[in-house]
Amino acid sequence: MPYIDESPTMSPQLSARGQGGGDSISPTPPEGLAPGVEAGKGLEMRKLVLSGFLASEEIYINQLEALLLPMKPLKATATTSQPVLTIQQIETIFYKIQDIYEIHKEFYDSLCPKVQQWDSQVTMGHLFQKLASQLGVYKAFVDNYKVALETAEKCSQSNNQFQKISEELKVKGPKDSKDSHTSVTMEALLYKPIDRVTRSTLVLHDLLKHTPVDHPDYPLLQDALRISQNFLSSINEDIDPRRTAVTTPKGETRQLVKDGFLVEVSESSRKLRHVFLFTDVLLCAKLKKTSAGKHQQYDCKWYIPLADLVFPSPEESEASPQVHPFPDHELEDMKMKISALKSEIQKEKANKGQSRAIERLKKKMFENEFLLLLNSPTIPFRIHNRNGKSYLFLLSSDYERSEWREAIQKLQKKDLQAFVLSSVELQVLTGSCFKLRTVHNIPVTSNKDDDESPGLYGFLHVIVHSAKGFKQSANLYCTLEVDSFGYFVSKAKTRVFRDTTEPKWDEEFEIELEGSQSLRILCYEKCYDKSKVNKDNNEIVDKIMGKGQIQLDPQTVETKNWHTDVIEMNGIKVEFSMKFTSRDTSLKRTPSKKQTGVFGVKISVVTKRERSKVPYIVRQCVEEVEKRGIEEVGIYRISGVATDIQALKAVFDANNKDILLMLSDMDINAIAGTLKLYFRELPEPLLTDRLYPAFMEGIALSDPAAKENCMMHLLRTLPDPNLITFLFLLEHLKRVAEKEPINKMSLHNLATVFGPTLLRPSEVESKAHLTSAADIWSHDVMAQVQVLLYYLQHPPISFAELKRNTLYFSTDV
Repeated sequence: MPYIDESPTMSPQLSARGQGGGDSISPTPPEGLAPGVEAGKGLEMRKLVLSGFLASEEIYINQLEALLLPMKPLKATATTSQPVLTIQQIETIFYKIQDIYEIHKEFYDSLCPKVQQWDSQVTMGHLFQKLASQLGVYKAFVDNYKVALETAEKCSQSNNQFQKISEELKVKGPKDSKDSHTSVTMEALLYKPIDRVTRSTLVLHDLLKHTPVDHPDYPLLQDALRISQNFLSSINEDIDPRRTAVTTPKGETRQLVKDGFLVEVSESSRKLRHVFLFTDVLLCAKLKKTSAGKHQQYDCKWYIPLADLVFPSPEESEASPQVHPFPDHELEDMKMKISALKSEIQKEKANKGQSRAIERLKKKMFENEFLLLLNSPTIPFRIHNRNGKSYLFLLSSDYERSEWREAIQKLQKKDLQAFVLSSVELQVLTGSCFKLRTVHNIPVTSNKDDDESPGLYGFLHVIVHSAKGFKQSANLYCTLEVDSFGYFVSKAKTRVFRDTTEPKWDEEFEIELEGSQSLRILCYEKCYDKSKVNKDNNEIVDKIMGKGQIQLDPQTVETKNWHTDVIEMNGIKVEFSMKFTSRDTSLKRTPSKKQTGVFGVKISVVTKRERSKVPYIVRQCVEEVEKRGIEEVGIYRISGVATDIQALKAVFDANNKDILLMLSDMDINAIAGTLKLYFRELPEPLLTDRLYPAFMEGIALSDPAAKENCMMHLLRTLPDPNLITFLFLLEHLKRVAEKEPINKMSLHNLATVFGPTLLRPSEVESKAHLTSAADIWSHDVMAQVQVLLYYLQHPPISFAELKRNTLYFSTDV
């Protein structure tokens, strides 16, 4: 017998006879009726719905009979010397099946004559009301369902005789069917009662829709629907058809392979979705809003059978809908707010503050983290249903995109068939998602338990040494990603090693960690074909050759020595070394013992020695960045190779005559990194230790005129070499920000990178300002960024103008 979809919404060929005799009928919705049918024919639609339901009820009773068939012989053997199952096992597996069978047999025998002798006065609401009132039997069945399944599975594994019985139960076909029997597994049949409640509820819904309000059945059907819906919502929570699987009506197991939260672009806006990848279907859902005390449920937004799912190639992909990117400075503001709230929560806990106050802070923190998670991803991941629509997700990391793509492609290697889920099947599948999901919470720190690791704060030094295992020569490079604020971001990239099977990069990077727990390494083959441009972001798509991830264990990395490791990915082995420096240690400003160099030497000493207004190192690095790095994506944010930076540092310190030649050959990110390192290693900040408290107070002023006077006065108070160098750097950073559409570096981004570097007090002064390592985005750091941002957003400031103007009032510093 072919599989019959029992859903009344799918128009199957049914066995119930119509008025005309032997022709089978299909329960189609009202809009499916022939044109010209009047609304008054609603009662005819009732008959169609009932006929369809009666046919599926016959199938259901046959399925229950098939399930009960082996029960008697099994009970008979249970008291012999060679029992197949014990009495207790039998009662567990077949619990309440006999009762459910009797309820539905009585219902079917009462409903069948009413449908066969149909007229407009027929009433059957009382039958449905009685059926709904007996759902307590189903509740008992549901409570036992998981144990029944586990018992049946264990018995099958330990007893071959029972295994044969449970794998091929014979289900009788409908009366008018040509197929006398069909074979179904016991596991599939045990799922039928759960599925049946859902179908009965949908039929009640359809019947009400086609029953006049003044019909005697209407209030009875309403009552039955209310009872059924309440019961169904509790079933969706209580039922657990295996830990990671759900059984389809065909008796097949649909395994959950992967799930997670992704940002979907829908109607030109970002929506957070929970995406579930099953063995044969990808389902996109969102969590329904529920009132307090109610069980949470998912609402399916769309699904694609894997047989119909394709990944459009870059050239095939249509341009993405217009989604306005979230301004970088607002993302940075969110990070600062999150860190400030984190600090407040820690203080409240330390002071044993009120739980209500802590919960309020946690709620604010969650809101900011949610917004950050929603608005930060930018990497496009497009999937297409070959029968129609495309869907676009935005991800924060290429690693994540690759994981989803690979998981889907692996499943697609199997012999998959296209299908359409009935509304009932979809409801059951979506209902199972809540129990099956492996990712329970949105990945934000406010969802973490108090005893979970806060992650590492400071600087991770990574040397990417080499890679082996490539089958043919290619142009190869690696990128490094770390997690921060609940999502992964790309932090560094090696140079491209051309035409090789064994690249040897030996490049060192310094990566800033913000509560990070994992390091990811991705290995790519560089693509130079401009036709392979992704229309979603206009970037050439490079091929991922392999990827791997390691946990940043504080005990392993928090040592002074380098820790060397190998990460394996798709047959490729990448060798790397790493060591971690805490934020407290890495931010120390230590004066250089050699006063003949430039790093770690006071700026006044350097400019006096050079007889210059701005140090030579600053002028040369700025000139080189403006010449060939001003359009570089992430300039000043992307880490340069640490070994290159150290080489440049040595050359500038020695005042080597080959400086210009070396600069022209050096990677631009290394030059940008050298400039940042110079300011970071000044023995006191460019804006001086003495004025630091005044800068903090000035930026906090509310009155714009007072703030302007104070901030300009503070600049005027700086020593000339510091002021001239600061104004020189300020104008350079403004020119970099003018290219933001290309280099993605806004004024706020640049203030975030340079603010702490130019303002952070030296070691002696900083003790009062730095608290724990986790306070990287503390109140002080936020203020440091705001100070630099104030000057970056200010109209051009000239040295001569500053010195000429006098204050309206004096500020004592």
